[in-house]
Amino acid sequence: MSADDRDFARRLGAVSALVDPVRRRVYDAVARSPEPLSREAVAARVEVPRSTAAFHLDRLAAEGLLDVEFRRLSGRTGPGSGRPAKVYRRADADVSVLVPHRHYELAGEIMAEAIGRADGDGPDVSVREAVRDAATRAGRRLAAASTDLEDALERAGLEPRADGDDTVLGTCPFHRLARTNPAVVCDLNHAMLCGMAEAVDDDHDRVLLDRGSGACCIRIVRPADGRAIHTTHR
Repeated sequence: MSADDRDFARRLGAVSALVDPVRRRVYDAVARSPEPLSREAVAARVEVPRSTAAFHLDRLAAEGLLDVEFRRLSGRTGPGSGRPAKVYRRADADVSVLVPHRHYELAGEIMAEAIGRADGDGPDVSVREAVRDAATRAGRRLAAASTDLEDALERAGLEPRADGDDTVLGTCPFHRLARTNPAVVCDLNHAMLCGMAEAVDDDHDRVLLDRGSGACCIRIVRPADGRAIHTTHR
């Protein structure tokens, strides 16, 4: 199992942990509290036995949804003050699962970077130009650990597939955004894919904006030497 597969399995397990209605109530009790809660406090708020609260709290902590701390709740210190109690608070990390794979958070990061640059660099830099530059850099980062373009596309969850001699994508990383504002988002997507190609020393000129391609707006044409990247026929 690849690192990406393990990460997806971890996130899926975390989300699945909230399906149980009692566990969801336990999570909500902790998430809405301004201070970390003990097992006893959670049991009282959810109106379940302490052992039940402890079981669900530890499951949520194991899935990365809650963080665990140890505190002396009595306020006393030193000998005779007792052992610190186990308390829980909502974890800072976000957990989400999107099927098929999307990159909406990345789109937000690109837009924020582009707006900040356009606002800070004066009128000579348009927002569209700043978006393209930010998206290209994001694509390079996205493909930094890949060995070739096919590997980069697979790791990003873009489902590359053969279309004759070319390659198209089985999913759009910004699907909902592209439906409402295709001109901007498809341009962003194209710049990001060009950045991915550059990161693996591939020819970014092979990455074309073609809104009739596959499930996305990108078509990757065969290299000039006739060597096609390997893709799965589906």
